Amino acid sequence: MITFWQQENGKLAKCEDDAIDPKKKLWVDARSVTREDIRVLEDEYGIQKDHILDILDQDELSRIEKDDDYVLIIMRLPVFEPANDISYFTIPLGIIFLESTIITICWTDCEVLKDISTNRIRNLRLNDFPAFTIQIMNRADSTFLRYLKEINRRSATIQTEMLVSIKNTELIHLLNLEKSLVFFTTSLKSNQLLLEKISKTRLISLDADDKDWLEDVEIDNRQAIEMADTYSDILAGMTEAFASVISNNMNIVMKRLTVISLVMAVPTLITSFFGMNVPLPFERSGWIGCIAITIICFIAALAGWVLIDGKNTNSRNKKPPRRHRRRRTSSSSES
Repeated sequence: MITFWQQENGKLAKCEDDAIDPKKKLWVDARSVTREDIRVLEDEYGIQKDHILDILDQDELSRIEKDDDYVLIIMRLPVFEPANDISYFTIPLGIIFLESTIITICWTDCEVLKDISTNRIRNLRLNDFPAFTIQIMNRADSTFLRYLKEINRRSATIQTEMLVSIKNTELIHLLNLEKSLVFFTTSLKSNQLLLEKISKTRLISLDADDKDWLEDVEIDNRQAIEMADTYSDILAGMTEAFASVISNNMNIVMKRLTVISLVMAVPTLITSFFGMNVPLPFERSGWIGCIAITIICFIAALAGWVLIDGKNTNSRNKKPPRRHRRRRTSSSSES
């Protein structure tokens, strides 16, 4: 869908196609682009189809290039979709400079574009296209930093839950968060190269204020890269630690099962031995055999109870060692 925006009294206002003021700068916002929108961008604004398809490619990296009639900038924006398995990911945003029109193209909607269209960004300057682009980049970095903090809080919550019981769903959530951090790191590094190229090349004209602002955006972007790397390392270490815990728990369970199988193997061996045409003890003794077996079982149970109760009695009667307190001598007595 394509919408048109112009600035009035310092705020962006949505306008219809037939109500556009030709004296003012125009922002053409193309989100959730359809085939009809692609045709309009090609026919009315002269955008090459290859550039539009590059922008709509989900894996396209950030870059800047100049065509005969316009300048194209592609950058990566963060997106949060709670319904997806991977809630945090990134998308490409295309920014195209024409003479009096700036066009943004994105294959879906995101929070950065919503903040711009709802006038949540202060001192937004649509008349200055380079400043308008830097403001989008600045907002993208702020959103990256906020999403990174949310990912860190989510991983800490999952870690607390896994200390109680480790489930497959929690491990999958950790894996999805780790994927999100990889996406963020790749996109932030790509945006960093874009910022450096914008500052070094003259494809777009920047004044002194724009250059200072661009340096601040580069600093925020580097900070986001460092945070993403740090959180990714922490999450990877956490995943390895819980994998070791799972392996250790499995070893303990296997040890118990091995002991149980060995214990059960003894009566199985005896039963197998006496099942091969071998006369059984007390076979022809009648009630005497039943009484003898009952006495043996009673003696074994009594011996086990005595052993267990003796251990408990010793542990109860064992007194803790006395703690010797040092006497404090006052300064007056020492004197």
